[in-house]
This record gives sequence, structure tokens and C-alpha cells, in this order.
Amino acid sequence: MMKFFIGYVSMSGNTEDIANALKESLLLTGCEVEMECLDKIEGNIVLPYDCIFIGTYTWGDGDLPYEAEGFFDELDRLDLSGKHVACFGSGDYAYPKFCGAVDVFAEKLEEKGCLVFDKRLKVEFAPETDEQVIECQQFAQSVFEWVVRTKESELV
Repeated sequence: MMKFFIGYVSMSGNTEDIANALKESLLLTGCEVEMECLDKIEGNIVLPYDCIFIGTYTWGDGDLPYEAEGFFDELDRLDLSGKHVACFGSGDYAYPKFCGAVDVFAEKLEEKGCLVFDKRLKVEFAPETDEQVIECQQFAQSVFEWVVRTKESELV
């Protein structure tokens, strides 16, 4: 059974809503899923998982929120090469860099040698419409299928 970790920071609850939608979708695949706030964990907690989802809201002009900074900095001390990672977050189109912190995390994880899923889930505010909920579900399903495919090809 594959193990997935969803780590996130959420101020208004929007990113947490996305994380919950992802978790529900992943549970339907039969995966084991753990979910925690990034400001409450040590970075090395993510090491035993088959795939890591990192979620954040964006502060100001594309900046990481302060609750994510500690975890972000800890990434420098971890060997994450070959880890499967997917990034998601909530934002507001009123700001110039919509969901910019999602990109900051994805770029950092790529630098650390992670296999970062090529799409990033960016939702304005919370996933409230049916379309947004379906987008979250499809993102989780796509990431799951990607991890399965790449792990199977590693075994060949």
C-alpha cells in the first residue's frame, strides 16, 4: 500500500479545504494518507512516504507565509532526491503573483532533486464550486497515477 503525506499551511482555511479534498480522493485509491500542518512538523517526517503533497497559501506579492518558512528552510538539510512531490495552494487573483508561494516550493523541491509533478494545483480562495472540487479530485488522481507509473518503471 502506498503512503502519501499532505503537508500544508492555511490561514483562512482555504488551503486546508484543498488538502482535505486531496486526502478524500487519495483515500478512495486505497492509499494510506497522513495530513499535518507544516508549522507543526519536523521536515524529516516526510522521508518515509511514497509521495508528498505540499500546500501553501501565498502571502503578499508571491511570498511564502511565515508558517511555512521553518519547513521550507529545513528542506536544505534533507536528502530528498528521487522523492515524488506535488504542490498545491490557494490564492487570490487580485495579487500580481497568483499562488506564487506554490511555485517557490515547487522550485525549491526541484533544486533538492525531487521528482516534482509537472502540474501545480492553484485554486482561487477555497474549492467551493463543483468544478473546483472536481479539479482537486482530478489533481490527486493524476498524481497518484503518476507515482504508480514511475514506481513501476523503476522496478523494470
